[in-house]
Amino acid sequence: MKKNYRFTISYDGTRYQGWEHQPSTDMTIQGKLEKVLAGMTGGETELIGAGRTDAGVHARAMTANAFLDTELSVDEIRDYMNRYLPDDICVREVKEASERFHSRYNAVGKTYRYTCFTGPVKPVFDRKYVYYIEETPDVDAMVEAAEYLKGEHDYKSFCSNPRMKKSTVRKVDRIDIVRKGSYITFTYHGTGFLQYMVRILTGTLLEVGFGKRTPESMSDLLLAKDRKQAGQTAPARGLTMIKVDY
Repeated sequence: MKKNYRFTISYDGTRYQGWEHQPSTDMTIQGKLEKVLAGMTGGETELIGAGRTDAGVHARAMTANAFLDTELSVDEIRDYMNRYLPDDICVREVKEASERFHSRYNAVGKTYRYTCFTGPVKPVFDRKYVYYIEETPDVDAMVEAAEYLKGEHDYKSFCSNPRMKKSTVRKVDRIDIVRKGSYITFTYHGTGFLQYMVRILTGTLLEVGFGKRTPESMSDLLLAKDRKQAGQTAPARGLTMIKVDY
């Protein structure tokens, strides 16, 4: 009899074409996980993720669920998967879940963190996980700008999909920008995020930090509902999914 299992997964997204499996490549996080699950159960298994991280984006605690017919314990499932998964994907925990649990539909919040590194010396050992910028932006100006971006808004200006048919209204209740030494972190928490939304928010806030925009201009940018008026899309390598709330 099949049971529903909940997975907590970490991965380095550098080599992969995002979370969602694609017919043209086997280099996706979902694809790698499902392949191992199929080997374990002897049949095809769908693993449903809480979100669809983009190519090159990382995760510390992605949540997923799958219905499995297995006599293995949760720890044995975890150990089996980690034995056969690539070194850059790890199942941190497996738990039995209720039959109605759905990792995507039941999620009530998500936390993402974007990390920049500033200074004259390149971060050789962190290069896969940070966006390196030589010039140091004005953090106070970015913090001020972030206040305009928090709340429940139509974030169409920060969505990369011009053919988005569903609502682009989201609630972002937290944007924390902190500088510690050469690192600047942008931590976002909200009910959900649009395609490339966190990276576009970060790119726009960096433009404020570099004096290319004013903090006050964020209000007009939200009202414009026009992706062309927002800033650059920050590189994928600096973005990590931190946590999913239920």
